[in-house]
Amino acid sequence: MKKNDWSQLELINNTDHPKKRFELKVENETIFIEYILTSDNSIYLTHTEVPVSMEGKGLGSTIVKKTLQYIQEKKYKMIPLCPFVAAYIKKHPEVADGILKDGYSIK
Repeated sequence: MKKNDWSQLELINNTDHPKKRFELKVENETIFIEYILTSDNSIYLTHTEVPVSMEGKGLGSTIVKKTLQYIQEKKYKMIPLCPFVAAYIKKHPEVADGILKDGYSIK
């Protein structure tokens, strides 16, 4: 699969994992973002991980983009605690339109 094909990957919401996380499966590797979902539909994105063998291929950005689309569809309000997610949003502020929890900003 080429970098341009990452958009075809399915975002998996793995709620069975001890730490709930969004996952992409690529070449027997798992790229993931851990999250905490609260009772008021606030979602804290806490940690993103891309295996060393998959770094530099655009998969980190792909999982952030797919996760933000999921959050938008579910009408959750996001708190990006993960520095990688925050950096992505800083570069692409339009992706966080309407989903950033009130009182939070990316600077």
